[in-house]
Formats: sequence, C-alpha cells, structure tokens
Amino acid sequence: MKIGVIFLALALAAIPAAGQTPVYLDSSADIEDRIDDVMKRMTLEEKIAMIHAQSKFSSPGVKRLGIPEIWTTDGPHGIRPEVFWDEWNQAGWTNDSCVAFPALTCLAATWNEEMSLLYGKSIGEEARYRKKDMLLGPGVNIYRTPLNGRNFEYMGEDPYLAATMVVPYVKGVQSNGVAACVKHYALNNNEINRHTSNVIVDDRALYEIYLPAFKAAVIDGGAWSIMGSYNLYRDQHGCHNQYLLNDILKGEWGFDGVVVSDWGGTHDTDEAITNGLDMEFGTHTDGLSKGNKNEYDNYHLASPYLAKIKAGETGTDELDDKVRRVLRLAFRTVMDKDRPFGSMVSEAHYEAARKIGDEGIVLLKNDGDILPIKAGNGCKILAVGENAIKMMTVGGGSSSLKVQHEISPLEGLEAAFEGIAEVKYVRGYVGDVTGEYNGVTTGQSLADNRSEEELIAEAVDAARDADYVIFFGGLNKSHHQDCENFDRKELGLPYGQDKVIEALAAVNGNLIVVNISGNAVAMPWIDKVPAVVQAWFLGSEAGNSIADILSGSVNPSGKLPFTFPVALEDSPAHSIGDYPGTKREDMNIWDIEYKEGIFVGYRWFENKKIKPLFAFGHGLSYTDFSYGKATADSRTVSDGGTVKISVDVTNTGERAGKEVVQLYISDLKSALPRPEKELKGFRKIELAPGETSTVTFTVDMEDLSYFDPEKHEWIAEPGKFKALIGSASDDIRTEVNFELK
Repeated sequence: MKIGVIFLALALAAIPAAGQTPVYLDSSADIEDRIDDVMKRMTLEEKIAMIHAQSKFSSPGVKRLGIPEIWTTDGPHGIRPEVFWDEWNQAGWTNDSCVAFPALTCLAATWNEEMSLLYGKSIGEEARYRKKDMLLGPGVNIYRTPLNGRNFEYMGEDPYLAATMVVPYVKGVQSNGVAACVKHYALNNNEINRHTSNVIVDDRALYEIYLPAFKAAVIDGGAWSIMGSYNLYRDQHGCHNQYLLNDILKGEWGFDGVVVSDWGGTHDTDEAITNGLDMEFGTHTDGLSKGNKNEYDNYHLASPYLAKIKAGETGTDELDDKVRRVLRLAFRTVMDKDRPFGSMVSEAHYEAARKIGDEGIVLLKNDGDILPIKAGNGCKILAVGENAIKMMTVGGGSSSLKVQHEISPLEGLEAAFEGIAEVKYVRGYVGDVTGEYNGVTTGQSLADNRSEEELIAEAVDAARDADYVIFFGGLNKSHHQDCENFDRKELGLPYGQDKVIEALAAVNGNLIVVNISGNAVAMPWIDKVPAVVQAWFLGSEAGNSIADILSGSVNPSGKLPFTFPVALEDSPAHSIGDYPGTKREDMNIWDIEYKEGIFVGYRWFENKKIKPLFAFGHGLSYTDFSYGKATADSRTVSDGGTVKISVDVTNTGERAGKEVVQLYISDLKSALPRPEKELKGFRKIELAPGETSTVTFTVDMEDLSYFDPEKHEWIAEPGKFKALIGSASDDIRTEVNFELK
C-alpha cells in the first residue's frame, strides 16, 4: 500500500496546474531558450525550492509549471536500494535489487576504455530503469595513501589513467539520459577526519595530480554534475569553495552543469550562496520531528537564503545562476522525452560485470607457471579463507548494494572445475562475521568459534593432501578496511592471515594467494608463494571472474592502477607527507600538508629509487609479448606540433592474450623538477599467437607540459625528451629520443 501511494504521489507531482502549459512539451526550442522561458515564470519561492533537497535523495521540481522532481541514487558500482523519504532505513521494496559491477579500482585495472564505456552504459541503464536522474559517481580521487578506506571506489594513483578512464564512463551513463555526478571534487584523499581535514597543497600538484581526471570528465566527458568534497581546502569546505568551484571548475573549465553537495557537506549559508554550490543535499535533519513545517526548508540554501534575499542582504544573481543550472540538468535528464527506458538485472549486465572483472584481475606473480590450474581426473583443489565465501557487495559505505545474486569465489571455483577436479573448502581464519549495512543483510552465517590455532591446523592438514591450495584473503568492507568514513590502521593483512599463508606455504608448494581488496597490502611471505592474484571487489559475478582466470578460460590482462609498496613508510604520504595531519589548537581542524607535491605513486618511488613490491602498470599474462624498437616519425617537433611514436608488439607465446602497451614521457631537462617519467598514453591490444600489431601514439604539446604555478599556465619547454614504451612502469622495453624546438 505504501509503495502504491509513493508512485501515485510521484505521478501527481509531474502534473501541471490547470491553465499552465507544461514547459517540457516545448521540445522544439533550444534548451537555453526554454530555460529563459521558465525563469520568467518562476516565483522567488519556487526558485529557492529547486536548489535544495526535499528528501534523502530527491529535490523538488515546480509542480505548477510541470517541472518534475530530480531523483539521485548512490553509485558508482550499482544502484542503491530504496530508502524511506527521510530515513536511511530500507523502504522494503522487493524489486530494487541490482547487478553489482566491479569496483572502480578493477575498472581502472582493465586499462581499457571500451570496458569503461560498457560499464557506464550498463549502470546507466539500471539507473534509468529505476527512474533515477543522477548517478552519484564515478569517483576519481587520487590514490595518495594505501590506508584510504575509500580507494576501492576510485581509479588509482595516476592522473592520466584516471582522466582517460573516466570519460567513457561518463558518456556511457549519460547516453541513458542520466547525469553522472563525478566525485569528490577535490582533494578527498583520506576518510579519517574527512569533514575536518584542511588540505594544504601547492598549485602545481593540484593541477598536475589532483585535478586532471575532473577536468577530463567535464571537458571531454561533458559531465552534467559534479559533487563537492567533505574536506576543506584553503580553509573552505569543498562543497562551497571559491577557488575550486568558481575560479577553476566554472571559470577556467567553463562547466555549465550542477555542483551538488556531498550529503552533509554544506556548512555555511553565505559561502553556499557565493562559492559555487548549486544543489544542497543531506544537511543533517530528522525530518518533521523538530516541529518545523519542513526541516528541509531550513537547509542553508532554503529559508535562510530566502530570508537574506527578502531582507536585502543579498541579491538574486547567484540564485538565478543556480536555478538555470538545475533547469539545464532537468532538460538533459528527466525532461528529455527521447531518453531510453533502460533495463535492470539483465543478462547483458551480468555479462558486462563478468567481462569487466575478467579484464581487471591482475596476475601479480606466477613462478613456474603454476597458473592456470592444470586440473585432471583425481585433481584435488583446496580453497582456504573467509573471503572465499563472504559476500562483498554489502558494506563499505554508500556504495553498499542489494544484489539479485553474488557468486562467491568458492561457488565460481566449484562451477569451473565441476567434473574435472575435487574442490574442498576450509575456513583458515575468521574475520568479519557480520553481513549488514543500512538494513540490507547478506543472510550469511559466518560465525566460527574455533581458535586461530585450530583453524590453521585444519587448513595445514587439508593442504598436505591437495594438488593446489588457493588462499582467498585480503580485506573486506568492514570498518577500518575498505570502507567509507574509515581509514585502514595498517598496510598488513588483518585477522592473522599472514600466519595462515606462511603455514600453507610450508606444506604445499602449489600455493596460490588471491588477494581480494581495493587497496595494496603488505606481503611479507611473497618469496614463499609462487602465484599471487589481485582480484578486487568484483560484484555480482566475482566468483565466475576469478575462476575464469584461475582455470585459464580467460587469459589475465589487468594492470595495476597503483603501486604496491613493500612497507607503508615507502609511500610518500607516510615518508615525508603529512598523514593524518596536525590538529589546530582549540579547533577541530586537521591541517594535512601534501609535502610530496607532484611525487605521488610511481613518481615518488622512481624519484627516490625505492623498489616497490609491485609497480604501477604491472600485470602478467599466460602468454608472452615481445616489443620491437620504438620509432618516431620526427626527431624534432615544432611548437604546437606532434610526434608519432610507434612500436611493433608480437605475441610470442602459445595462446591468445591482451597486452597493455604503455607510453611514458621523460623530460630530460626542465626549469622545475619533474618526475623521471609520466604516463602519457596506453593501448590495450589483443593478439593471437605469433601475431604482430603496430601501436602508434601521438604526442602533443599537452603531453610535454608541466604546470608553472608562478605563471599559472601550462609550459612545454624546448629541449630534449624521451619516449619510453613498455609493459609496466618498471618494465620499459624500448625508447626513442626527440626534441621540442
């Protein structure tokens, strides 16, 4: 009954009052002309109502003029289940389960723009079918520290990789008439103290490292909305920040979409009015219980704003700009009568999730070619570890989902080797036995009261008799692991997993460790384990994707989107950087100084000659690829020109496979310090055994430039450059020099 009332209310809200012409029917006019027309009809109160929430996830339209509400939904890995109007509690729908797509770390690890487009299109279809107008994602904050609990939602440490991968995602989502809301703009690189962290970073690092992915999403992807961040920068919160929102986003980049506050990220009425925020969501409220007519009317951009206008304390120029942007969003989404209908939990979406997972899994180590598993009659495979059976789609914060199904790694393994090998499972360790977030429960009973010693003894005893032992471990989505609002406490594996791995390695030489996480982890046992697979949080088809790689039905082709350090102190944020910051006296503000500047990720490790555990861009295959000699179509490039760098790549192995050919540029002499090399191009190619492909990159002035903070502009200095091509940042196969005149 409650659901029927909700649908009836939504339908009635879109019906214009008698005598009014629904403005959305005049579709022949240009959007800007239609916006002009609507603006003339709206009252001051109607304008104010459009720029703040009316429920947890929606903002009102203008019923009198037939302008519908705008409904948002959490992403970026799947469509969040429905909650009540003013509560986080589940609404109890039975038709709001979704397909969970792999986490964005996995998408970045595909290094494949086609996978990004498929991802965006598929999740956009699910959002559209559920009548959502804005998807709160993707996230593109840079991986600065491996302790950041929300790294699993982002696209790695490199600005070029993140910028390249975010564009197809945005286009895919918006092809459904659903706005992508790219987040969290900007400098939201830790979860600890996330509401009170004031980031101190120089302009060069800001422009070269932390802004490129957002810029690409806006300029190349045409994103219709951007979400501000919780943290402060220059002592202003990210959701109303003059420099980030007005000067850069709307000024330098010409963004014509909507800036949305993160939920609870608005703190000041005056700053919200003037510093670039357009739509306010989630400001803390308990609905009607305070006795007010509508607590949403007390948001910063609601009654307080209206009162200031009526008192003559502020004008309406900022209001009109905000409303125009919201109307533009409406015409692009909910008022676009030609947008498709979408689809939900379709076979195509499950296939997409599995395909993305297959391409994102990274084979980190494979000594002796232990993988793929060579199973035959009588083969015994032992699976060990809680992560073999634990559901990972529930938990982790706002990206937690309610799925139609989730294939566990154990289930995927059993299906892949059915009739071929015997698959046995033992627990190995007990980690997080809970399975609930925001009213969604996994239904799993993971409690196990045995001691650590008993669990290890059982695993060791079973491992002695196995042909292959596969340890499924890593992190999960509970507090202080891969989880919103919490950072990890250490780089090491939790729950005593290292002890289990060491014990298994001592009795079985065919040990495979499958690390399921969105972050790098320490591996003190790495020299004792012949094979290691980085499997990420893979969503609904997790088990099938993992089994595809282990069984060899799919040749692994993923590459790391961030560096795995040996120790935490090797990472720049924990070496010379400031983490988690310094608390100001008598103030609940934590100043975090990014002392490492532009030297983030592999830039730092190479500059300081620190050997990582696994380098950025690393990833093995079940076949081999050889690289020819790189050539340049010109050894000198004139100002404003380009140079084409080419290389032949051959599959010298015995099976088909995909290789990510990576281009890095090194500036051999510059006025300001530069990294030893920076990623400036990549191509994922598929080759049959013996097949050769010529890969060509076009290098332009932008690829050679650095940001000069004194001049506040990008500079490409004349001089000598080197193009380096390889299979990883630490595996350069060929290089060629050229000069910029």
